[in-house]
Amino acid sequence: MTRVWMLPGLFLLCGSLVAAGSISDGKPVRTAVFLVVFVLLAAAHSPLVFPRRTEAAEAQRLSAADGRPIVYWRPGCKYCLRLRLRLGRRARQLYWVDIWRDPAGAAVVRAANNGDETVPTVVVAGRPFVNPDPAWVREQLPPSA
Repeated sequence: MTRVWMLPGLFLLCGSLVAAGSISDGKPVRTAVFLVVFVLLAAAHSPLVFPRRTEAAEAQRLSAADGRPIVYWRPGCKYCLRLRLRLGRRARQLYWVDIWRDPAGAAVVRAANNGDETVPTVVVAGRPFVNPDPAWVREQLPPSA
């Protein structure tokens, strides 16, 4: 569990150190800017940005029933973040499996990528696609209601 928060924590720690140095120079505006930037970086790389995570077995069962894609991802992955942000609200229509929290999800990704944990790996109709274009993933979603 702590592994997923290491990068956001590092951003907050670095931001605090930079802000402390900046405030000691007597530059409050620059300090505020640094803090905001580092807090935003920490939030963007945290699991909080992603929709509710699903266990791999549950995601596979639900996907088989309704045909929605499964996204295998991990915190700190810039390609996962890009996919999530480009999908916008429609990202909630996918099943998100955090491979750092779900060993079965990590095994699925390794099986699809010759032993590598390359993410995002999107599984559509049982077929894996590694780092697909977000526009293509959006096309795989059912029409929004």
